[in-house]
Amino acid sequence: MKNPQCEEAGIDDGTMLRLRDVNKSYHMAQEELHILKNISLEVSKGEFLAILGPSGSGKSTLMNVIGCMDLADSGEYYLDGIAIHRTKEKALTRIRNQEIGFIFQKYHLIPTYTVMQNIVMPLLMRGMSYQEAAESCMDTIRLLGLENRMEHKPSELSGGQQQRVAIARALVGRPAILLADEPTGALDSSTGKEVLALFSQLNRLGNTIVMITHDLGVAKNASRVVRIVDGELQE
Repeated sequence: MKNPQCEEAGIDDGTMLRLRDVNKSYHMAQEELHILKNISLEVSKGEFLAILGPSGSGKSTLMNVIGCMDLADSGEYYLDGIAIHRTKEKALTRIRNQEIGFIFQKYHLIPTYTVMQNIVMPLLMRGMSYQEAAESCMDTIRLLGLENRMEHKPSELSGGQQQRVAIARALVGRPAILLADEPTGALDSSTGKEVLALFSQLNRLGNTIVMITHDLGVAKNASRVVRIVDGELQE
């Protein structure tokens, strides 16, 4: 049965994300900065998309809009059939926790927590008990090769291992989409290639991935690349 929200949005069941004529501006002093300019974008379910752009191009603002951390000034945004542009803040909090898996350049792990405690955090926020959450995420932990690191703190891990923990944390809630912001930016070249190979593996397993990067070599690991230049999107 078709999702009525999808029908309303004009989205078929194969579309995960759709932006229509999205604009975003910020006011600084007496000046209005037009950051995103009539952005339109579609991402299919199971696609691995890279959004490529230099510093100041608008890619971070676009990531914030896609990740529901900021709302567009105008235009429409549908995520897995949900009309984000008409969604209230309380519901957006649930969407950020349940529909989007975030992977950041700086990992954003809690330094005083163990690997396991970091990974289960999204599930605890949904009301699961610690034991239930730990059991639920074991397949993900094995997939990422972290079985022997569960009681380690982030400071005891390499950069690549910390990023694997961050990826596991993003995956455990089975989000509709993984949103990766410069995921190899803090890693050396060899470790970065390992993380990108992991993204390709996750994509083959059916995960939809949108990756933000300034590096063309990194972007080329995706199945499709779009560029953002001065707030405008180009295939």
